Amino acid sequence: MRDELGHVNQGNNYRGILAHSVLLFAPEQQELVGLIEQSRWTRDISTRGKKHVRTQTPYEEKESFKWQSASVNLSARLGAKMADVISVCDREADIYEYLQYKLSKQHRFVVRSMQSRHIEQSEQKLYDYAAGLESAGQKQIHIAQKGGRKARTATVDIVFAPVTLQVPANKRGESLSLYYVGCEERADDKNALNWHLLTTEPVQSKADALNIIRYYEHRWLVEEYHKAWKTDGTDIENARLQSKDNIERLVTISAFIAVRIVQLKFAREQPDEISCEQVLSPKAWKLLWIKRVSRTLPDTVPSMKWAYTELAKLGGWKDTKQTGKASVKVLWQGWFKLQTILEGYDLAKSLEADL
Repeated sequence: MRDELGHVNQGNNYRGILAHSVLLFAPEQQELVGLIEQSRWTRDISTRGKKHVRTQTPYEEKESFKWQSASVNLSARLGAKMADVISVCDREADIYEYLQYKLSKQHRFVVRSMQSRHIEQSEQKLYDYAAGLESAGQKQIHIAQKGGRKARTATVDIVFAPVTLQVPANKRGESLSLYYVGCEERADDKNALNWHLLTTEPVQSKADALNIIRYYEHRWLVEEYHKAWKTDGTDIENARLQSKDNIERLVTISAFIAVRIVQLKFAREQPDEISCEQVLSPKAWKLLWIKRVSRTLPDTVPSMKWAYTELAKLGGWKDTKQTGKASVKVLWQGWFKLQTILEGYDLAKSLEADL
């Protein structure tokens, strides 16, 4: 069974599957709609350590094709609504073929640049050209805590300009007309914030540039999702199943649970009238109410904020730091305990019916 799994670049004894997830987020409502696309694949174990063969591999057969494949699937699902979607991608998506495809389909995007490309506006490459642009002002960007990095606020200078990316020497196609937005922290620090963003959205003012930066700031949602799915939440990375089919089943179930946990994290900032039935079934919230509040149910459905607080407390949260913010871990533990309560309730009802 283990032979069904591919290498995951973590040592000779590690095998598994890889995944690429796409979240749908509504920025105006500050609402995570859900997981709209996820692809999973395994690597051929015989290719371990053979990076040199990548240059000879056709684009459609490379792992990086996942970005275009996701866009194809997303477009098929959304139809005409695809025109309202802006794909926000990290540096891994800075692929000439992918950008060319998105432009050819008139798909909107914001992609963080990974490399300083040749442009038609100057003999200089993109980043050097951007360094000479006049500042449009400043903005403060919150940098979340991650690993050993502390959370902090960075003050960045903003620049923007239309740019035309030249066709790479080893590619075939046309130049790509886009807009560039840069934000750079003026600090003598190797960890200084420096984003080079490429977008299809017209950028003709500081306000337009700020919108693009705000879109990219929401990319952290993917990191929150990965935390809820892979580590602190459902902890799918530590699953030790040997069968690919069993892993696929567990991955699928836990992927949607992770979405619910991230949705709950947004509940703190949502209006009180937002119903908790966005994430909990009527039976689930009623049992949570009985467990946490009283045996007398309310006349109206409780809010998402209520569900956030009570699930966190069920998971052991005590808000000792008085921040009002619960971790992914306690939300998951609360969710898991509620599922146990639901199973016990259904089992009791089943036994009662049999008797």
